[in-house]
Amino acid sequence: MVIIESHIVPEGVERIRFYNYACKIFNTIPSNKGIKKAINNGFFYIDGEIAQSGNWVKTGQKIELAEQNTKPPKTYNLFLEIVFEDEFIAIINKPAGIIVSGNQFKTIENALLYNIKPSKSNDALKWAKPVHRIDFATSGLLIAAKTSKAIIELGKQFENREVKKRYRAIVIGKISNKGKIDTPIDEKNALTKYQLIKHVPSLTNQWLSLIDLYPHTGRKHQLRKHLSEIGFPIMGDKLYQNKGQMIKGKGMFLCAVELSFFHPITNDKLNFKIDESHKFNSFLEREQARWEKFNIN
Repeated sequence: MVIIESHIVPEGVERIRFYNYACKIFNTIPSNKGIKKAINNGFFYIDGEIAQSGNWVKTGQKIELAEQNTKPPKTYNLFLEIVFEDEFIAIINKPAGIIVSGNQFKTIENALLYNIKPSKSNDALKWAKPVHRIDFATSGLLIAAKTSKAIIELGKQFENREVKKRYRAIVIGKISNKGKIDTPIDEKNALTKYQLIKHVPSLTNQWLSLIDLYPHTGRKHQLRKHLSEIGFPIMGDKLYQNKGQMIKGKGMFLCAVELSFFHPITNDKLNFKIDESHKFNSFLEREQARWEKFNIN
């Protein structure tokens, strides 16, 4: 049995059934339906015993998810940019418009089979698995684990908020030079900090701002919700953009451009950076040129 994710229940946990708790904690299964199926198939263990949906979760329990004894999914022959790869992990540059994992064929997880070399480690996974999620419309850096230990250790770092992320975004409006947003999301604390890169005038939206974003928590759609709440929605966000004009065919302007964490095996400090998509600068240059054409005589 290969354990692919492990969790120790912390102190102060609410009174909750195992199924509901697992849906909040485990990242390698992307849906509540998938969690339920894994429980029914006996892939979850609590203190070494097969878990049941109705088990009460208690402080100190060790919850483990075993690799499901299934064949690798059908390979999705999509070329991915590999930023880094060794025997234990891989870092890819996820393109926008593709989900990370799920009950579909065209997923990043299925594409990993086409791009990532199998590990030769004794605890190698049957195929590389993403250890966190990036929204369908978001591009950028994504970590995949190739061994059981790697996926467990990386999971601990995400759980302990030791993985540091930086995103780059274009937002509608003239945002301040820097600030923080700490409004709760789904009744849980959430903190996002931001730093202005530059302002650009726009005929259709008055102002656009290029910013860096630093999420200190990992709530679902955190960056998108937080920026929309303070009146500076991310350009191209079909769900939370509540003002300004959408740009057809360009997608959402949000990219994960930097990741810092510790290597799950060597414990070396790792830092990876990429440039945001070319569409960011080309869009801002075009918006400024249009503004200047109509406002400078």
